[in-house]
Amino acid sequence: MKFFGDSSSQSVLPTAHEKRSASVSSSPALKFPLNVSPEPLHPYMELIRLEKPTGTKLMFWPYAWGLTMAAYSSGPTMPLSQYGCQLLQCLVAAFIMRSSACTINDIFDRKMDASVERCKTRPLASGRISVRAASIYLVIQYLLGLAFFCFTLEGLALYVAVFQLLPLFAIYPLLKRVTYWPQAWLGFAMNFGFISAWVSVTNSFDYQILGCALVGCWCWTMLYDTIYACQDIADDLKAGVHSTAILFGTWIRPLLVGCACIFVSGLYFAGCLNNQGLGFFIVSVGGTTLHLVWQFSTVRLDVPESCWTNFNRNGELGWLVWGGLMMDYLVVSGIFARCIDFFR
Repeated sequence: MKFFGDSSSQSVLPTAHEKRSASVSSSPALKFPLNVSPEPLHPYMELIRLEKPTGTKLMFWPYAWGLTMAAYSSGPTMPLSQYGCQLLQCLVAAFIMRSSACTINDIFDRKMDASVERCKTRPLASGRISVRAASIYLVIQYLLGLAFFCFTLEGLALYVAVFQLLPLFAIYPLLKRVTYWPQAWLGFAMNFGFISAWVSVTNSFDYQILGCALVGCWCWTMLYDTIYACQDIADDLKAGVHSTAILFGTWIRPLLVGCACIFVSGLYFAGCLNNQGLGFFIVSVGGTTLHLVWQFSTVRLDVPESCWTNFNRNGELGWLVWGGLMMDYLVVSGIFARCIDFFR
């Protein structure tokens, strides 16, 4: 009888090729664009969260809202071609801001991230990229950002954009070590694009409109980033990381509902001051209210997967606010009326 020479006995022990295949099949599938890019680039792409677009969306929406509100109220109304060009510039600006913010955040937080389950595979925390390489990468991003803003903006708008790029996001990761309110600073940094976009069109500050909009958007960031932080409460307590998710404790849900109410109120009063039309109040204010009610009825703050899903939903919420603003802009610019005449 043959025990070691037949094919059945040989298949008991896996070959090296089978081990590699099993390892690949058990690892999570790479997201776009990691799955179509060279592997040596992956750490640098992950460092700016290129495979996770929600952060860029959340950075972009205040830009788009500020630009559209300013385009609506400017006289004469901004041409659609110019609006489209500036909207694209806002998207590029948001991408640059978010990328550099993620990079400097991970440089400061690399040791903390190594002790947090969700973050320990990040490029710096896992040792896949050196601090020196990440720092050079950050400087390149800053230089590209400065060049882009100098090319596309001037005067007051340029100063506002540079202020958001450099000091605002550099301070945020340091606050996690000294205060339970890092989300408060993040709310200011994330939504400064509203001011930048507004000033790029009007070249002036309207303190009432900007004040109402920023207070509302600040509360929106407090809402989604506190829910985001709920994913890591257990690990953050061990690592000594501070957040409003820990500070709020058992009061977290009613306080977040309060943030949602102020967010909607800020939108409403900013719209009133800007003389927005029905599109804004029905779609932007009304739609956002319903979306937030849906969020609170479905999120489970003690389940990390639910918190992550809810965080991503806030990236989609921005379409509602922008959609109502865009409707008003199309009406006041006469484009909506021309489209109706065309199809008659």
